[in-house]
Amino acid sequence: MTRRISRRGALAGIGLAVGSAGCAGRARNIAGREGSSQLVLKIRTTPADEDPNGIRIARSLAENLAAVGIDARVETMNGTDLHRTVLLNHDFDVYVGQYTEVLPFDPDVLYGLTHSRFTAEAGWQNPFGFTDLDVDDLLEKQRAAGGPDRPEVVSELQRSVCEKQPFTVVAFPDALAAARTDRFVGWEMGPPISASGLLGMDYVDEGTEDDGEPVTLRLATTDGRISVNRNPIAAEYRRYGTFMSMLYDRLAIADDGTSVPWLARGWEWLGPETLELELRESTWHDGEPLTAADVAFTYAFLRDTSMGNAESPVPAPQFRGRGSIVKSALPVDDSTVRLVVDETDETVAERALQVPILPKHVWSERAEPATVGGFEFDIETTEALVTANENPVGSGPVRFVESTPGERVVFERNPDHFLVRDGSADAGSVDDDESTEDAGSDGNRTDSATEDGGGGSVPERFLGKPAFDRLEVAIVGSDVEAVQWVADGYADGTASNLGPDSVPRIGRESDTRLVSTRSAAFYYVGYNARRAPLSNPRFRGIVASLLDKATVVDDAFAGYARPASTPLAASTEWVPDDLEWDADRDADPVHPFRGEDGSVDVAEAREAFREIGYRFDESDRLLARDQ
Repeated sequence: MTRRISRRGALAGIGLAVGSAGCAGRARNIAGREGSSQLVLKIRTTPADEDPNGIRIARSLAENLAAVGIDARVETMNGTDLHRTVLLNHDFDVYVGQYTEVLPFDPDVLYGLTHSRFTAEAGWQNPFGFTDLDVDDLLEKQRAAGGPDRPEVVSELQRSVCEKQPFTVVAFPDALAAARTDRFVGWEMGPPISASGLLGMDYVDEGTEDDGEPVTLRLATTDGRISVNRNPIAAEYRRYGTFMSMLYDRLAIADDGTSVPWLARGWEWLGPETLELELRESTWHDGEPLTAADVAFTYAFLRDTSMGNAESPVPAPQFRGRGSIVKSALPVDDSTVRLVVDETDETVAERALQVPILPKHVWSERAEPATVGGFEFDIETTEALVTANENPVGSGPVRFVESTPGERVVFERNPDHFLVRDGSADAGSVDDDESTEDAGSDGNRTDSATEDGGGGSVPERFLGKPAFDRLEVAIVGSDVEAVQWVADGYADGTASNLGPDSVPRIGRESDTRLVSTRSAAFYYVGYNARRAPLSNPRFRGIVASLLDKATVVDDAFAGYARPASTPLAASTEWVPDDLEWDADRDADPVHPFRGEDGSVDVAEAREAFREIGYRFDESDRLLARDQ
């Protein structure tokens, strides 16, 4: 019988081995080989008081991984640190996160999330380090395909992404909020965690406000990042981008699945790759005029925040996917800008219009290398990426007033914005007996776009908005505290997505109501494909099959979510039949759960790992090379 010795013992014994060259060489060859130990996977997410849903997903996955024989460890960190660790430093194995788009989105979102051209970049563009030439090819094809050809390409793209699992879609949660309706109505017109939701509200004029007192919308949130950082391209400080979208206008906004002119009065296609836009008359919050030069600067700046001053481009960690559509932007005159885009479908190209326009006179001064105490960092980081942008200068419907870090932030209505200037002066106010929301039971909007004084097509519900003079956002410690602020009348509503545990508490408060709207901001498990064994798509697929999405929806979300297999599940028109959730089995159609009712079938899961080459020791621990 051969007695096994440890690698350490072998190393110690080399010195006592016989001195022959052959024997010594053999000993070095054996000892120099790395041994195997139990695979360790760290799952990173935010703590329960920041997001109760993410931690529950992480724990459910960790429990099933541990049952199979993987040492799975859940590590929590605040949202800023998690985004910095994952999006900027790529220092993770697995993480649980939530996508940032609240409203249904175009399939081209997958371009930024999964294209290999972004693998080396920091930010929301391919944080997984996923590389697959077939997926790249489909991503390019879906951009170029037009009309009836695009749906089939998008279907193939989804099938490939779902099979290879750079990330695992878990569920699409409902956006839950607590709200009062004694002062503001229209909460169902859109999630209060979106700019369109805030702009869609109406003020109920009951004569309760003192004469001369500003109409103030008061919100409570558990996400305090807006109180310390207001940089629209700082990925680690942004979640849904609600308040950034109120501060910074975009050329167009997405509304009911189409691009609607916003800062742009309108646009015209001059050819398959050339788009010319006419801008509305606008000014920055500091009084400077907004011109086509600012628009041209923004697109160049998103490509390279160093503006050519660094050895290689330093792209913005936000908006790169849609911004990459634009090859160049040239001002024709002060109010006209011409964009040259990739040869893409017009619908895809118009996504490039949905980036925040930045003032050149402010951000051009932030193209220099970032410094601390006068010392530059060796890594290529510009001041634009690290500035807190404490006094933001945008052109949006609200202006920044003041902030106390960790406590509150205050904004005010921008009287010079085209919504106010060109809209009806009293469009944001309704009489108490006329305060019925113009929405069906499912919260769908029923208004239509109308012509405003600017000449562009702006949805009618936004004209004359916002319906408040001041917006005060209080930072609170938990969902429970946020709901209590609303119940006690200190806040009109919550601005952070509440966990399902808050629902019973809302129901017990007579002056507070639950607002539940569908959201496209799906929860997912992200894998670092730069690291073995997560670089193996078959390994990722097995890990995905250890997550019982149906049980997670019932237990973690209390039913206020829908399990899904594809990131486009909220945009139902793009989902092929074979990727729809299997309602009969209540299972993922691509990587169904290996078990039943939340309990994993350990034997089946281990056999799946063995089939792709993994081994288990005598203690049923899954082995991997020294990590």
